[in-house]
Amino acid sequence: MSTIAGFDYHRVTVDDGVALTAAIGGSGSPIVLLHGFPQTHLMWRHVAADLAADHTVICPDLRGYGASDKPAELDENTYSKRTMAADIVTLARELGHERFALAGHDRGALVAFRAGLDHPDAVTHLASLDVLPTLDMWSVMQGTSAAVGFHLYLMAQPPGLAETMIAASSDAFFGYFLDLWVKDPAAIPADIRTAYLEACRNAVPSIVADYRASAGIDVRHDEQDLAAGRKLAMPVSVVQQDWGSALGFDAAARWRAWAPDLEHTTTTSGHFMAEESPAEIAKVLRDLLTR
Repeated sequence: MSTIAGFDYHRVTVDDGVALTAAIGGSGSPIVLLHGFPQTHLMWRHVAADLAADHTVICPDLRGYGASDKPAELDENTYSKRTMAADIVTLARELGHERFALAGHDRGALVAFRAGLDHPDAVTHLASLDVLPTLDMWSVMQGTSAAVGFHLYLMAQPPGLAETMIAASSDAFFGYFLDLWVKDPAAIPADIRTAYLEACRNAVPSIVADYRASAGIDVRHDEQDLAAGRKLAMPVSVVQQDWGSALGFDAAARWRAWAPDLEHTTTTSGHFMAEESPAEIAKVLRDLLTR
């Protein structure tokens, strides 16, 4: 198992029959870093080592990913972002942190977003890397440009077909995104790529369930919060590729509707920005924590 050098690993029970594996290092005010797809906590290895000089850094594998538990999808709640966010708040609390900063990339950013809305007393600062909130994501995916997100539609289908198709060629499927979304292939060396592919190969049903929830219950939760006027109360930093100009929407305006205290920037890095430009991302997080 690949690990983050100098970090200790813990198994923490966060729900009935569900434990998360988390890498923990450093000391100081806590920050939790949530990985994206098709990755594990290892995507934070450079940023985590940087932040650990001043902070307690907690890097879990999300429910359904990596070395964390992968409960069967009993219903739409099993992999809702609300459930996954509650996992993270419980994880932090079990580690002794009632309040903490939270940063997420890709799928982890959606979990972080939900944690910020559901647990404003726990999340002090929030960072999101390269996503829109779920409701906005579906809203901007229109016409032929939506082909870039074909996997979102594939994994939104009822249980069965997507899992069978992906499991039949999992390395090709997950490797496709590792290759397509990276600008600097050297940022994901062979051992890390192997670790990602193995982790995903062993988690096809739960990964699909995570995505399926984002086409159903996660949308309803966002709609309910939007209708109620709920917003992210904490300072928020968003870093994205320039998807807005590419697909024809104002990304900063989309985020500002949810986050009044927003710093929104674009990067020239690829999607895997914490691995391709770790110094840039570490600075974004350090700057956020001073707000």
